[in-house]
Amino acid sequence: MKHRTAILIGLCCVITITGLPVIGQPKIADKNTAGSLTFNRISREEVEMLISDVAKTNPKILKLFSEDPEMKKAQLENLRQLLASASQAQKDGLTNDPVNRQELENIRSETVAVNYDKEINKDKGPMPPFGFISENRVKEFWGQTGSDHEAEFQRFLDAKIIMLKRNNPQMKDRETSEEEKTQARAFFAKIEIYEKEFDDRATSGALPKPFREKVDLQVKLQQAQFLARIYSERLADKLKVTDEEVAKYIAEHSEFDTTAKKAKAEEILSRAKAGEDFAALANEFSEDLGNIDPKGKKVGGLYKDVTKGKMVAPFEQIALALKLGQIAPNLVETDFGYHIIKLEKKSEIKDSAGQLVQTYDVRHILISTTYGDPAAPDETGKPVKAYVRSKLETEKEKQLLGKIVADNNIQVPEDFTVSEVAVVKTPKTVKKPPVRKKRVIRKGH
Repeated sequence: MKHRTAILIGLCCVITITGLPVIGQPKIADKNTAGSLTFNRISREEVEMLISDVAKTNPKILKLFSEDPEMKKAQLENLRQLLASASQAQKDGLTNDPVNRQELENIRSETVAVNYDKEINKDKGPMPPFGFISENRVKEFWGQTGSDHEAEFQRFLDAKIIMLKRNNPQMKDRETSEEEKTQARAFFAKIEIYEKEFDDRATSGALPKPFREKVDLQVKLQQAQFLARIYSERLADKLKVTDEEVAKYIAEHSEFDTTAKKAKAEEILSRAKAGEDFAALANEFSEDLGNIDPKGKKVGGLYKDVTKGKMVAPFEQIALALKLGQIAPNLVETDFGYHIIKLEKKSEIKDSAGQLVQTYDVRHILISTTYGDPAAPDETGKPVKAYVRSKLETEKEKQLLGKIVADNNIQVPEDFTVSEVAVVKTPKTVKKPPVRKKRVIRKGH
């Protein structure tokens, strides 16, 4: 499932720490109560809390929210889908997996520590994350008698490594170096130090309530992102669209009928085979965008010095099977349309490694069968099969997400307020008229 993260979440909740890759979400206050997490509700006040946080670093986004109600609705819908996916993941028992549970615990620590670091050190000048924690404090952490820090660190590290390999199969056989383990130990110690300090001060009432609430909200959203991601991986097979489904949809919708285009291509092929100038026919009929050079001049359908393997297989197989100067006797169909092909030259060149590779010059005329989405007129057309597959996948995802949202009784506000104080109006800039360049006027232009 191609889960879309709302701008609000992306701006407010992304954690970036230099050093050990952080792959996961926050830690649960009670490590044995992962099942008690709830993701099915976010209040208007909480959304506006996120907005207030965004205002500090991204006023342009707030301006967009204030001017575009549809954008606000879209972000709330993304938020609703995120929480629904996380809730369903919990229902399906994904929080009972030991590695997932550990990641949920890990990221509670990370989220709390990062936010606490920023809060208590915000007026002390620039410093890397956790830069105000001294080496002596780290040594004291590891030297605490009666602690279970070593076992906790090993669970932390094991979960990180497993998650890293799950997300990147190329890392499957990679061993963690001693240097990486040392960096991970320091990172773990620092987040544990700040997490405990946060919890102690929160319990005693020494931290402002709005700050505690903001951290709690970010913990929930970070955990929701993690659960939604692993849930989407589980659903990937359900969202796949088969070739049979694509073919059936195309057959049932007349806008994808290519009969007329094929007839047009056949007519042009007959004229080329009868001896008409191939380049002239290409310039008149080809719908290939590559038939225009950087200066805007048509090139007669010519592709020069094409390296073997560069073109789509059906095209290249026919082109290289031709004799020099020969026109393919039949149309060649690819996902892009119907091609009329003429081979001009074959040769060999040396590549960067000094190896001989085959190249060829080929002319072709394309009658395109790509389809442009009427809802996105500025986008270039896609091959029909690719367009239909994407459309059907999107519809499946929408239906599934709708069911998940309904089943989990997700409660998200219908709207939220963007504070006028927070919105920074961008001053209008006066654009100078561009300097006109002189251009050569040629005959016939």
